[in-house]
Amino acid sequence: MINNPTVNALRFLSVDSVERAKSGHPGMPLGMADIAEVLWRQHLRHSPSNPYWFNRDRFVLSNGHGSMLLYSLLHLTGYDLSIDDLKDFRQTKSKTPGHPEYRITPGVETTTGPLGQGLANAVGMALAEKILAKKINTKDFCPIDHFTYCFLGDGCLMEGVSHEAMSFAGVHKLDKLICFYDSNGISIDGKIDGWYRDNISFRCEAYGWNVIDNIDGHDRNQINSAIISAKKSSKPTMIVCKTHIGYGSGDKQDSETSHGAPLGNDVISKLRKNLNWPYKEFEIPQSIYSDWNNIDSGKRHEKEWNEIVKRHKESDLKKGELLARLISGDMPEKFDEEFNKFLEDIKSDDQAMATRKASQLVLNYLKSMLPELIGGSADLSGSNNTITSNSKSITEDLSGNYIYFGVREFGMNAIMNGMCLHGGLIPYGGTFLVFMDYGRNAVRMAALMGIRVVFVFSHDSVALGEDGPTHQPIEQLCTLRSTPNMHTWRPANFLETAYAWKAALKRKNGPTTIILSRQNLENFNISDPDDIQKGGYFIKENSGANVNLIATGSEVSNVLIASEKLNEEGIATNVVSLPCIEVLEQDQNLYKKIFSKETINIVIECSHPNSWFSHTRNVIGINTYGESGKGADLVKFFGFDSDSLFQKIKSLL
Repeated sequence: MINNPTVNALRFLSVDSVERAKSGHPGMPLGMADIAEVLWRQHLRHSPSNPYWFNRDRFVLSNGHGSMLLYSLLHLTGYDLSIDDLKDFRQTKSKTPGHPEYRITPGVETTTGPLGQGLANAVGMALAEKILAKKINTKDFCPIDHFTYCFLGDGCLMEGVSHEAMSFAGVHKLDKLICFYDSNGISIDGKIDGWYRDNISFRCEAYGWNVIDNIDGHDRNQINSAIISAKKSSKPTMIVCKTHIGYGSGDKQDSETSHGAPLGNDVISKLRKNLNWPYKEFEIPQSIYSDWNNIDSGKRHEKEWNEIVKRHKESDLKKGELLARLISGDMPEKFDEEFNKFLEDIKSDDQAMATRKASQLVLNYLKSMLPELIGGSADLSGSNNTITSNSKSITEDLSGNYIYFGVREFGMNAIMNGMCLHGGLIPYGGTFLVFMDYGRNAVRMAALMGIRVVFVFSHDSVALGEDGPTHQPIEQLCTLRSTPNMHTWRPANFLETAYAWKAALKRKNGPTTIILSRQNLENFNISDPDDIQKGGYFIKENSGANVNLIATGSEVSNVLIASEKLNEEGIATNVVSLPCIEVLEQDQNLYKKIFSKETINIVIECSHPNSWFSHTRNVIGINTYGESGKGADLVKFFGFDSDSLFQKIKSLL
């Protein structure tokens, strides 16, 4: 056994915390501690006193079950994470949750746990660094210049999202991405050779990666040499580290028994003897703290960088001011004024238009105004209309603003999360609404982390037509609306689409989905467009009406026609457009007026009705799968044309 007290401090803080919690994963911290010590003490540029220093190296723990390794690293290097916080591992409201969580623990770059997504986040961070360096750096000054490091395990590489992300990284030659594969041959079910035998070197080489294979993950010299070599590569690098899970734990070493359960006091006692660690639980000598402490060097890195930023701005005022704004995440100073002028200038009042087309018009303007708005589509650029005349592919030029993600919905969403987490960019990505399910967990993670990512989902209902039920979404809106901290906009015309984009861009504390139609929608007059930003508003109010007809998206125009027919029969109705229920609920006075206890409230939406039963029991929706046929025919077949809605509403009343 290699007995290095500096490394073993990581090991024993980790296993002691897991033991105290009676829950956790001690095996990975024991196995990867040597790699972590070399990386964090000899290579990682960071500033514990300022976890959000912009030019820090990013570190992602994709195998997030080994969270105690990261918490031990953060504690020892000087972050605001005390020994009592480590003792509080996995307890309610602690700063050391079971898996690393963004915004909870200082120094944690992303929430990890669902395997493979941390790796995809790291790809997004490395992509963001490369794009921003092209936009900001000058010949003489490079304020954007850092690496992204990622720890990952067998489970990360088994997950399909790893293929999507690594393939993408290879295409874009993300040379500042360096990954460490904890190749220990063990997962929860035991020895992996019974179900996983990929040749990782061949696989990575096929992606266009640099591979450094057969590194002894317990040999500091080999690890250090591998990192030095990786930094010189023109490709992303995978360092394959052969390690022992549960290193030093006797019979539990190289066994699944050390993976996801505390070792037990007897095993830990033997571990202390095996590694010559004479200290008590949570006892770390001051000399070891001194070896690890990174506060002073971090401040020095920051000071040097601040000088570069100052001189960069003096040499190029425009780029210097842009860098400051991108770091802040704020919109340009006159954004609202310019955006309103754009809305006034564009002629769309009487034009029937698909909201995917409306979105394209808005995006085209936004791209001319916001260099940080970077996005694309999962191989559906012309269908989602996420590409515009102001789009330039980053494949052709890194100063561009458009990404061809390929058929990689899950990878796209997780990469976008990483881009946003890096800072300086606002990512967006498009696919069909029904294929939201492919990337669903990354959509959820964006909401969990509270980050500004824009998910563009077009082809929003059975009205997309001939492709049939495999492509026609039914339950997806329910899923999105039931996701905490997600704002879901389903606009009904050009103006609502524009306001949806504006709301998404200005929302810093969570993601937004914009749901768009394939088919043209008839426009309608909005007396005060600013009402849209409230999430819901009355399009038409009739004196004495005791019925509120509440619709979203493509159903609004047909509900307006149905309302006129009801009025002709003496049934007075109000009509509400409700593009975003999550925003409306923030204004309880307006919400209570729209869903008034004094009126009959009927929601009409060509989607599964479960989104609405907490608001009203009267819902006209669809709870079957779709059909193949022309879009207009299917709207009528499922009863969402104006004549059918007139009859359905009348029968409800």
